[in-house]
Amino acid sequence: MEFTIGGRLEVRLTIADVGKRVSVRRVVGTADAGAKFTDTVGVLTSWDDGVLSVTTRSGETVRIAESSLVAGKVVPAAPARRRGPAASFGELALATARAWQPVESEPLGDWRLRAAGGFTRRANSVLPLGDPGLPLDEALGRVRRWYGERGLPAYIQTATGAEGTQERLCADLEERGWRREVTAEVRVAALAPVGDLDVDVSAVRMSRRTDEAWLSRYQRFEAPGPEVLQVLGSGPSVWFASVPGDDPAGVPAAIGRCVVDGRWAGFMAVEVGPEHRRRGLATAVMAAMARTALDEGASAAWLQMEADNEGARALYDGMGFATHHRYHHFRSA
Repeated sequence: MEFTIGGRLEVRLTIADVGKRVSVRRVVGTADAGAKFTDTVGVLTSWDDGVLSVTTRSGETVRIAESSLVAGKVVPAAPARRRGPAASFGELALATARAWQPVESEPLGDWRLRAAGGFTRRANSVLPLGDPGLPLDEALGRVRRWYGERGLPAYIQTATGAEGTQERLCADLEERGWRREVTAEVRVAALAPVGDLDVDVSAVRMSRRTDEAWLSRYQRFEAPGPEVLQVLGSGPSVWFASVPGDDPAGVPAAIGRCVVDGRWAGFMAVEVGPEHRRRGLATAVMAAMARTALDEGASAAWLQMEADNEGARALYDGMGFATHHRYHHFRSA
């Protein structure tokens, strides 16, 4: 399908472009009801029976009737980020996985099945980097059985929005009834500016191990079982930060976790007690962890945050973090 409308708008797409990044314009509505144009940019993940599927950077799959197209073309891959270190999706995916390791894992071709007693989706989901070595439906059946044997829901973690990410897999899962539950951003920044933040870090204590006080501030579980401690302690070089508070039970005012892995420093579990917010404690924790990572030779930073967390967005924007890609957890129907 390739045609021109009015000498200006063109549809220059064919079924051979499935798998490529495209920009399409379609008309929505009718002349009587006030027709309008809508643009969509993403990966063309299928073109069947007169319907195109385009999976956007947010992980949403948009279905577009071929008859509604007024313009379309293949566009270059997303441009290199203006801020932060250069990194491929594959490099970051592996670095983030090493910083949050499961209790149990098993390969399925190039995929990795991960479980940790249900503690966080990241440690209890498939990391699908490459080919599972089986037809997709057969692989998904194996995934369901593996998690079912452990009494866990089956999750697959996918990524969108960068070169080499998994828009096609997102569309395939959605087509098979898997539901996208959570979307998060992977953000990157140069490490030195985080360490150079003008903030007092004298109250921040750095430790190689977590303790009951640190865990009492970390609000991601009801009771810390052995799988929690194993996941939190996993990674090449793990650090825990805490700022003492005035709680009689010793609950810290703020905490954080950092994993140093070659040039990368990953930041996680940055939490501040509600009564201690707006005092710059999150910034102090980040700066202290960054300085520790710089001392170990790291030069680049990454973190993950849920896409709708506006407070975290404002904080990390101010530190120079920019979105590299997004990841999503799809749950089996």
